Amino acid sequence: MNATAAASAAPSAAASTVLAVNNIEVIYDHVILVLKGVSLTVPEGGIVALLGANGAGKSTTLKAISNLLAAERGDVTKGSIEFRGTRVDKLTANELVRMGVCQVMEGRHCFQHLTVEENLLTGAFTRKQSRGELAAALESVYHYFPRLKQRRASQSGYTSGGEQQMTAIGRALMARPTMILLDEPSMGLAPQIVEEIFGIVQDLNRKERVSFLLAEQNTMVALRFAHYGYILENGRVVMDGEASDLSTNEDVKEFYLGLSTAGRKSFRDVKHYRRRKRWLA
Repeated sequence: MNATAAASAAPSAAASTVLAVNNIEVIYDHVILVLKGVSLTVPEGGIVALLGANGAGKSTTLKAISNLLAAERGDVTKGSIEFRGTRVDKLTANELVRMGVCQVMEGRHCFQHLTVEENLLTGAFTRKQSRGELAAALESVYHYFPRLKQRRASQSGYTSGGEQQMTAIGRALMARPTMILLDEPSMGLAPQIVEEIFGIVQDLNRKERVSFLLAEQNTMVALRFAHYGYILENGRVVMDGEASDLSTNEDVKEFYLGLSTAGRKSFRDVKHYRRRKRWLA
């Protein structure tokens, strides 16, 4: 998509805030401090990228929002999380799904022994729908993921990684969410499939007005499709801004891509840059 189209797809500055994470702190096993004062917002109809290296705290942030930390002996010990103005960090995960927030976990986590369509139907478990409504929801998913319609009777464990990622996103859509937390959607996928999946995410955002908060290590791709971005390092937000600004920021280019105005840098130079941490000065 060109820059003009991207700008037209972005939410307006007056867009209301759908998700607000306010200065949260997360501790695992009552000892290990993972997130340290993380704050971020997602506007209505926005795509926000949460960027950072492996271990920076991206997945923990998403799990804190979706209330899945307890399963890993984690806890939000400070701060608050609000969805549409209502504090939700004390709710259960299924209560949050009913409010319209779904998470697509890193690694896809499809039910390997079920067919693609059976996997999709599990996503509608929290909603009371007639057969007609359920069929309409399935057709809507198949509209965005035509490959899944072709593979609807195939056992999920025998589908490709890209098809499993599509199944996981489609399963979330069956719950009719207004917001999706997407964790590492590009992990382990070929570049062509990554482009296809991000293109579908963009379509869902523009046509269905689904808001997205996506955690992603592939900075270059994420910033092309997102409207805004936050960069995490060691459990803290160290930089944020419009996606277009971050993608041209020399610090971001040098830190993540090994590029600068002087061209591509060596791995040793990048390591040296990591030690300097110019943006934390």
